[in-house]
Formats: sequence, structure tokens, C-alpha cells
Amino acid sequence: MQSALKSLLAPLAVALFVGAQAGVPAAAQLPPVPVPAENPITEPKRVLGKILFWDEQLSSDDTTACGTCHRPASGGADPRFGRHTGTDMGTIDDVWGSPGVVYMNEAGEALDHPIFGFEPQVTRRVAPSNFGALWAGEVFWDGRAGSRFLDPMSGEVAIAEGGALENQVLDSLSNPAEMTHPGRTWDDLTGKLHRVRPLALARNFPADVSEALAEHPDYPALFQAAFGDDGITAVRIAFAIATYQRTLAADRTPWDRYMAGDESALTEQAEFGWQVFQRLRCVNCHEPPLFTNNDFFNIGLRLSEFDTGRQGVTDDPEDAGEVRVPSLRNVGLRTRLMHTGEFGRLSEAITFYNTAMALPGVDEVPGVGTYVFDLTGYDSYDLDAFLRTALLDPRVAEETFPFDRPTLGSELEP
Repeated sequence: MQSALKSLLAPLAVALFVGAQAGVPAAAQLPPVPVPAENPITEPKRVLGKILFWDEQLSSDDTTACGTCHRPASGGADPRFGRHTGTDMGTIDDVWGSPGVVYMNEAGEALDHPIFGFEPQVTRRVAPSNFGALWAGEVFWDGRAGSRFLDPMSGEVAIAEGGALENQVLDSLSNPAEMTHPGRTWDDLTGKLHRVRPLALARNFPADVSEALAEHPDYPALFQAAFGDDGITAVRIAFAIATYQRTLAADRTPWDRYMAGDESALTEQAEFGWQVFQRLRCVNCHEPPLFTNNDFFNIGLRLSEFDTGRQGVTDDPEDAGEVRVPSLRNVGLRTRLMHTGEFGRLSEAITFYNTAMALPGVDEVPGVGTYVFDLTGYDSYDLDAFLRTALLDPRVAEETFPFDRPTLGSELEP
């Protein structure tokens, strides 16, 4: 009876915590997160996804979880960064990226990498915020995780449309720089989950995770609760993690309250910054309320010969150097900005738009054409204040529910 009641109440519980927290009314600015029909949100699946997302044991060497590169207090992005130099350190093609796993052979044994040695490899782009991906049809900076999701074992369609998050999960889990060794099979990963204790390397579990593990202490039991049987598959791993991600809507910002009628929600400087944001046409790409249009543009940050961007996915020369417009929600929490990670402060990113060189292939501003930003007087300070404070969800910054998380093993004192 109790189990049946929980299954009946689970969808309501999910809707409630996505829509409001602790009785605080929702500002109703963000649209509902799209959910594919093949992967509906349920509470057992959400909690399983949360456990998987924060479990470093999903990586081949037990060092990297999905959450390692996507931490709420860093705006859903990576607080760490490293340098990818190529083979010619100190030249124009050097770029910041996110540390992943050490270089390994197919047996999972660490090898001496020609660039990184025995240190973690670094990706060629910094990890984007996972929060900004919830409404996107294509995920990653280049959009390589598309809408149609196939079972990697059978090749059958698992999600006909709307499965970008599921594709993103499997892409990262199979990437030998991010989370695995070359040649790891899905049977290798699912077999490992049958053997290990969930979150064995982590500490300080959130309440919902503790409750789930008390009732279902191993992964087969967690998958049984989420899917009706204890089968662990790549598709189910992707379904669970994507479900968890879809419940992380950061919609409690001062801007949301301001737009809902609370004129006191923004400071005077942030309100001036909101006016600047609109006047300078920032909204043409960073469209409210998502603060992204989820399109792809070349903004002239670096030459496309060093990063082809979207062209690497579409093979269309018109897409050379284009990357997805990131959401600016919680941007003030991020350690590195832009896909290159070359800016460490918002003020630097703002200055780039005002002083950037016109590199070949730069796209026009939608609805405007060729455009020159004209920051005068206090504009840059007001814009910085708006981005830093008005778009900040305090639950994200403080890592409170639903953005709470375990402490990773890599964060613990040795």
C-alpha cells in the first residue's frame, strides 16, 4: 500500500519541487522544461539520476563524475580549468579546457600522454553550464548531441525527438578524455554498476539521496525502483541522468521576481544594467527568459581554423567557428567564460564585445546585421551588476534543493 501510494504521489512531488520551493511562489517566467514522451519524469528515476550524476565510479578510474564538471555553485559549469596547448606550447592555438581523466590504455592502465603526461587530460573547450541545456534541441558547444536518441547497443530509436540530454550523457561517458579509457564497452560500465556501492567515494549525501540509498542500497535495486526491473543498460543510465537534469530549473532569480511585478527585486544598478542589456541588443542572442536563443554563432573569439565549432557537426562551411549561445542565468558564478575559457571575469567578457577585432567569419547580430557595441559611461558597470546579481538563483549559489549534492571524493582531504 505504501509503495503504491508513493508511485501515485511521485509525479505530483516532482511537479511541486520543480514549480516552487518551501512555499515560495514561482515567478512563472521560464517555460516548462520539455520532456520526451519516451522518458517521463518520475521521482525514483530522478533520484537515481542524481546518484549517477554525482558518482565518480562512472568514470574508468573513479576520479570523475558528471557533476565534477557541472557544479551548481559554479553556475552548473566547472570551477576547475586547465590548459590544452597542443604539441607546441605557448602558441596561438593554446586554449583553456576542463580536466578529465588521465590517459589510459584499453585495460584502464594509466599511460604517459605526449601533452599531459600522467596528469588529467584537458578538453579543448571548457565545460558549459548543464542548466542552460534543459531547453536546447542540440547540446554541447557545437550541438553534437542531437534530438534523436538511439540505443547504442541495438541501434533502435529510444527517443524520436527531444533526447539531446540523453545523447549528451552517453557522449561524455564514452569520451576517453572526459570519463573513460579507449574501448570501454557499455557492458563494461553496466557490469561495474552491478558490482559497486552507489556513491561509495562520496560523502555528505542530500536527504533525498540518503533516503533512496537506505531503501535501495545497490544499483540493481535503484534501477528496479526506477524502471520496474533491475536491468542496468546504457539507455536507462542516460534516461535517469537526463531526468535528474530536467528538474534543475534555476527560475528563482531577482530578475524573475522583477518581471513578475516585484519592483524591489533588482538593485538600482542592476535595473540600469537590465536597460543597458536591452539597449545594446544583448537580448537578440541572449533572449529572455532563457537568456539564450539556443542558436549557434561565430562571435569572433578565435579563428575557426583552430576550432571549427558547429561545422564539425554539420560539415557546412557557413557554420565555421560557430558555437551555441550559452544561457546567462547564473553566469556570475562561473569561473571561466566563453567556450575558450579565456575570460575569468565578467568585466573581461563585456569588454571583449566592445573592443573585439573583426576576425574573419564573424556572424551578424540577429535582426540587426553588422553591429558595433557602444558602451559608454557606467554601462559596463551596470551591465556587470545585472549579470552578476539579477540572474543569480540563490538556491544554485548555496547548493540547496534541488541543487544540493554530495561531496565528491575528489573534494575530500587526502
